[in-house]
Amino acid sequence: MKLEQLLEGVSYTLVQGSLELDIEDIIYDSRKAAPGRLFVCIVGTQRDSHDYAAQCVADGVTALVVQHDIDLSTVPGAAVLKVESSRYALALMSGNLFGNPSRRMTMIGVTGTKGKTTTTHMIKSVLEAAGRKVGMIGTNGIYFLGHHQETANTTPESYELQKTFREFLDAGCDTALMEVSSQGLMMDRVAGIHYDIGVFTNLSPDHIGPGEHKTFEEYRSWKGQLFKRCTTGVVNIDDENTEALLEGHTCKLVTYGCSEKADYRAGTYQLLRTHDFLGVRFHVSGKDDMDVKVNMPGEFSVYNALAALTVGKVLGLPDEAIHEGLGRCVVKGRVELVPISRKFTILLDYAHNEVSTESLLTTLRAYEPHRLVVVFGCGGNRSKLRRYGMGEICARMADFSILTEDNNRFEKVEDILADIRVGMNKGNPDAKFVEIPDRLDALHYAVDHAQEGDLIAVIGKGHETYRDREGVKTPFLERELLEEYARQIGLE
Repeated sequence: MKLEQLLEGVSYTLVQGSLELDIEDIIYDSRKAAPGRLFVCIVGTQRDSHDYAAQCVADGVTALVVQHDIDLSTVPGAAVLKVESSRYALALMSGNLFGNPSRRMTMIGVTGTKGKTTTTHMIKSVLEAAGRKVGMIGTNGIYFLGHHQETANTTPESYELQKTFREFLDAGCDTALMEVSSQGLMMDRVAGIHYDIGVFTNLSPDHIGPGEHKTFEEYRSWKGQLFKRCTTGVVNIDDENTEALLEGHTCKLVTYGCSEKADYRAGTYQLLRTHDFLGVRFHVSGKDDMDVKVNMPGEFSVYNALAALTVGKVLGLPDEAIHEGLGRCVVKGRVELVPISRKFTILLDYAHNEVSTESLLTTLRAYEPHRLVVVFGCGGNRSKLRRYGMGEICARMADFSILTEDNNRFEKVEDILADIRVGMNKGNPDAKFVEIPDRLDALHYAVDHAQEGDLIAVIGKGHETYRDREGVKTPFLERELLEEYARQIGLE
C-alpha cells in the first residue's frame, strides 16, 4: 500500500521524504524493524520509542511517524511524518492497512466496571442462536467460529484489533462484539471505530492509580466516550453514574434495569438452585413482555441478561433466539459451576477486588447455603488495598475462608497472606479461616472438608489457565484440577 493511502484520514505534516513509498506493514515494536515497514514512535508510560527511531531506520524501516521532533540526521533516507498523537495515527493507519473491516460488520461494544465479560458472552450466545456469525474480543480472549486466541489486554492495541477484525471478516463473521475498556478508549486503541451499539453495564471505582486513571471522574469520562462513538446506546438506567457518564452523548438511548423508567425492565426474580445449577428466572416488561430464565445466579445476572436481551431487541432478533441464548450461556471463570458432587456446590469466579467479591458473595448468600466458603488469595506486585478489601469482605460475609496463593509474581505468598489477614481482622476479628499457601492443596482441602449443602466459591483466577510464581507461569486450570481430584478420591 502506498504511504499516502495508509495516511487517509490522518492529520500529519511531511517532515522529510516522499508519500509515494510502498509500505508492507506497520510496526510499533522496534524489534520488528525490517525493510518496507513503517515504524510508529509512541510515548509510553515506561519508555519513549522515539529513542529507537534511528536504529529502526538502520534496520531498513522505510518511514517513521513521530509525535515530537527527532534528530533528522540520524534517519537519512526515511520518510518522516509528524502527528499530534502517534497512538491515534496508529489506529487510523491500521484500519486503512486492513481495509477498515469494522465498517463491513455490525459492531457492538460493551463497557462498564463489572459484567463486561459475562454480558458479551450472553450477547454472543443470543446472536448465535439467531444465526449470526460472531467474532468476540475481551478479557477471556478472542473467539470466532470455533477459534480461540489469548489476548494481553481486554481491548487489544489498535493494530492487533484491526488485524483481528480482518480475520473475523475473512472467516465470514457478520458481527464483531467486544469489551471496550477505559484504557482502550483513553489510549486510542479503538480510535476510528464506530459502533452500531454501545452497551453500559455499571460503574464503580477501579483502574485508578499510576499508569491508569488519575481520578474516578476521569475513569468515568473515558467510559462515556463510547456513547459519542455509537449509533444506539444500551444503558443501565439504575446505575447512579449513568447520567454523568452519558454527558455529551450523541447516540439514541435504549434503557434497561429494574426502574419503572426503563425501556426493558425486570420484575422480581426467582432464585433457582440444584447441585449443578445456579440461576434466576424473571419477567421483563416495558417495550415488550417476556419470561426469562438465565443459567447464572443473582441480581447481577439479571442485569447482564437484560443488557443482552435489549441488544437483541434493538437488532430485531426473534424472542426464541433470546430465550435460547440466555438459557444456555455459560462463561468460563464467571460463576462457573464445577459439578463434582451432589453434596455441595463449587464454582469458579474471577472476582479479584473488593467490589466484585462483595457483589459475588451477596449473590451467593441469597441462595441460603449451609455454609458459604471462599477460597481466595491476592495477586503479587499489585495494590495492597485489594488484599485489605477482599480480606475484610470475606471475613464479614463468608462462613469460612481458605486463604491461599493467587498469582504471587515476585512477592512472597506469606507477605500477601499477612496483608489479607489485616483486612480480615478489620472485617471480623472472629472470622474462621485457614491458611494453605499452595493453591492446589487449598482446592483439595476445600473438597475434603465440604459439608452437605455448602456453596464453595473459588475466586480470583476464574478463566486463567496458569499460576504465576516469581514470573514463571505454569499450567493451572482449576476446573480440570477439581475434576481430576474428584475422580481420584471417587467423589459422588
